[in-house]
Amino acid sequence: MDTRGLVDYHLHTELCGHARGGLEDYVGRALELGLAEVGFCDHFPLLHLKDPTLSMTVEDLPRYLREVEELRGRFSGMLEIRVGIEVDYLPETLQQVSEMLEGLTLDYVMGSVHFLDGWGFDDPRYVDGYRGRDIRALWERYFQLLGDAAESGKFDVMAHPDYFRRHLHHTHPEPLTLEDYGPILFEAIDSMASYGVGVEVNTSGYRHGIGDCYPSLEVLRAFKDGGIETVTIGSDSHRVEDLGSGLEEAVARLRSASYDHISIFEGRRNHFVSLDEACRPRKPQIRFST
Repeated sequence: MDTRGLVDYHLHTELCGHARGGLEDYVGRALELGLAEVGFCDHFPLLHLKDPTLSMTVEDLPRYLREVEELRGRFSGMLEIRVGIEVDYLPETLQQVSEMLEGLTLDYVMGSVHFLDGWGFDDPRYVDGYRGRDIRALWERYFQLLGDAAESGKFDVMAHPDYFRRHLHHTHPEPLTLEDYGPILFEAIDSMASYGVGVEVNTSGYRHGIGDCYPSLEVLRAFKDGGIETVTIGSDSHRVEDLGSGLEEAVARLRSASYDHISIFEGRRNHFVSLDEACRPRKPQIRFST
């Protein structure tokens, strides 16, 4: 795996309760791999339930932001370190989350959907919830929430944008197509494009046993055709040893979908880096998106 010059914008630390490794451990590994940038993107506190295994606590949030900033200063000139956060989109907590995000100094906010009307569909503890469900209703609700999240105006990028596939093989072993998804997918894409929300190519599906990125190539092409140009790549690492995992596959996926760049963020502003530049073992040159 040659990750030199690439970026990994989706890293979780032990603060979230279900990951291993501290921030400095990740930085050391990133330097070994020759990455140009890393983006910490730990789980924003969940407000609809109390489960210390799912996200950092409200009390941990200032510590997380402070420690990332401290690392930025210490490793300046050696590695670009971005401060991100992954926020679950839940209609019932959106107002409170919005108030908490106000005033935070972040490079990017990544939105995600892990709950469908209270059901944590990606949680291995609740995987039996797939059985007996109307699978079409599942993905329709998922894409509806994805579109609603984009329209909230709170997110820069939507993480792993067809993540409901994680455990879908238990009840639906055949690959899904755009025809299966129907118009609800394109409605979500329209919402994302209209509100300038980007999409992540997330490589954790290779570690989840589905042998693929999130999103699938077909869905990523639909995002591209729908006018979404902002696109990030990330390993969704929950262990230091998974840092950078699958980034080469993510780049290949982008090229196959006719993207010629990745996006990086600074202070909630999006910049484009050409894939050719990003794949060279030197610090990439950036250009502003238009």
